Amino acid sequence: MAKDVSIRAIVTRQMAAKKAAEQKSLLQVVDVEQGSDSWFQARLGLPTASHFSVILAQGRDGGESMTRAQYLYRLAGEIVTGRVAEETFKSRAMERGKEMEPEAVADYERRKDVSVKRVGLGINFAGLRRCGASPDGLVGFDGGLETKTMRPDLMIPLLMKPKVLPSEHRAQVFGNMHVWERDHWDLKIFYPKMPDYTVRVYRDDVYIKELDNEIQRFNHELNRLVERVRAMGDHA
Repeated sequence: MAKDVSIRAIVTRQMAAKKAAEQKSLLQVVDVEQGSDSWFQARLGLPTASHFSVILAQGRDGGESMTRAQYLYRLAGEIVTGRVAEETFKSRAMERGKEMEPEAVADYERRKDVSVKRVGLGINFAGLRRCGASPDGLVGFDGGLETKTMRPDLMIPLLMKPKVLPSEHRAQVFGNMHVWERDHWDLKIFYPKMPDYTVRVYRDDVYIKELDNEIQRFNHELNRLVERVRAMGDHA
């Protein structure tokens, strides 16, 4: 009996080791400054978490989303030309977010008594699953941080309600967890002198699986589009 138990234990360990080997992480960390030329080049043609909501978007009556199509064309253009797409629009909210990000991260560190590790770009998975994410930081071994800024007049109504993850940030937050293989993520909405609004979100593998499926579908369409455009050039 003891021998049988010993054999089962050995088999169990072997199976666990095999499973661990099969699930070996493919995460690649690109250590460059976000917003630098090297960072843009590393993201060339790559679906990233800041645009996952666009990948999930549907048009009217379930039809094709124009923003999704535009993102598809943008990445295809980058792959075909080997050049980073030109930025065509930058809102004041986007500029404010960039300006206030260091202050938001510092406020988070002070309130949570933690240290945020700044990172450049994470690229994970292979084939049609390949995608990336550039979070505002990693926290400990299992967490991460995404910061957003919001005008006080828009933030006050948010503060009056229970703290929840705003739906417009759901794809990016879970996308960061997906790419960086983390168990939880904090979303901090910030404006100087305003009360803290930080939401901790834990991993939802059902939602992440749905997101992963849509990324694969998007990458499949992207590959086909690139092939079509390159074929046109061959016959020009």
